[in-house]
Amino acid sequence: MSNIKSMFRKKWSSEERLDGKTAIVTGANTGIGKETAWDLAKRGARVIMGCRNIEEAKDAANEIIKDTGNTAVVACQLDLANTKSICDFTEEIYNMEIPVHILINNAGVVMCPYEKTTDGFEMHIGVNHLGHFFLTFLMMDLLKNSAPARIINISSIVHKMGKIQFLDLNSEKSYHPVKAYAQSKLANVLFTQELAKRLEGTGVAVYAVDPGMVYTNAIRHMNTLIQNIIKKYNFLVKTPAEGAYTTIYCAVTPGLEHGNGGYYSDCGPSTCCRAARDEESAKLLWKLSCNMLGIRWR
Repeated sequence: MSNIKSMFRKKWSSEERLDGKTAIVTGANTGIGKETAWDLAKRGARVIMGCRNIEEAKDAANEIIKDTGNTAVVACQLDLANTKSICDFTEEIYNMEIPVHILINNAGVVMCPYEKTTDGFEMHIGVNHLGHFFLTFLMMDLLKNSAPARIINISSIVHKMGKIQFLDLNSEKSYHPVKAYAQSKLANVLFTQELAKRLEGTGVAVYAVDPGMVYTNAIRHMNTLIQNIIKKYNFLVKTPAEGAYTTIYCAVTPGLEHGNGGYYSDCGPSTCCRAARDEESAKLLWKLSCNMLGIRWR
C-alpha cells in the first residue's frame, strides 16, 4: 500500500525556522488549516488561528501547544461569512501590536447547498473569495509594515472548471454547488495575480496554492456517491498533513519572492488555466469585489 501511495504523493520537508515571525491561518481548527498551524508553530512562529468555531479552535490550539511546546499559539474568533466578524478579528490583531509576516487564507466551504452569508453573498463566493479579499484588505497596512511578508491563497485544481459569472456572481439566477465552488476557486487565483501586481515593490508577495485532493470533513456536502468513492479509495487521496505541504512550502521557502503571483502545486510552480491568467477578468473581478464589499482599494 505504501508503494502505491508513493506513486501519487510527493514528499517534501524543510528545516527552515520561523522564530520571531507571526502567521495568521484562517480555518485552522481542522484539516489542512490545523496541520499548517501545527507545522508553523513547530518552526517557532507565533500562530494566530482565525476560526468560526472558537471552542474547537481553542481545543486545536491547546493540542498544538502541547505537541510542539510553542505557547505562542492563539485562537481567535473569525467568521468569514460575516464582514463585522472580519472587522472585529482585524481590530483584535492590530490591538496585539505585533507584526504579521504570513497570512494564509485557508478557510472555505465546499459544494454546500445554496445559502447566503450574513451580508447576502452566496456562501462559496462570499467565504472563499470575498471574505478573504476583505480580510486581506484590512490586514494590508500591517503586512506592508511587517515586510518582507507573504500572503497565501488556497485555491484548487477545480479552478480549471470555473467560470466567473460577472452578471450573476451571487448565483441568484442559477445555482449548482460544483459550479459555485469552482467559480470561487478561480476567483482565488485571479485575486492572487491581480494583488501581486498591486503589491510590487512593497515587500509583500502573494501565492495561490492547489493543495491537491485531500481527505477532510470538507467533503461532507458532496454527493453521497462521491463521498463513498473517496472514502473507499482514500489511500489515493492526500492526508491533511500532506495537503498542507505546498502551503507551508510557499510560507517558508527562502528566495520565493521571484514567484510573486504564481500558482503552486506539489511544492513547486504549476500552471493555472487560461481563464485564471486573463488580466481583464482579474481587474473586473477586483472592481466588482470592491463594489460588493463597499470598499476602495487602489
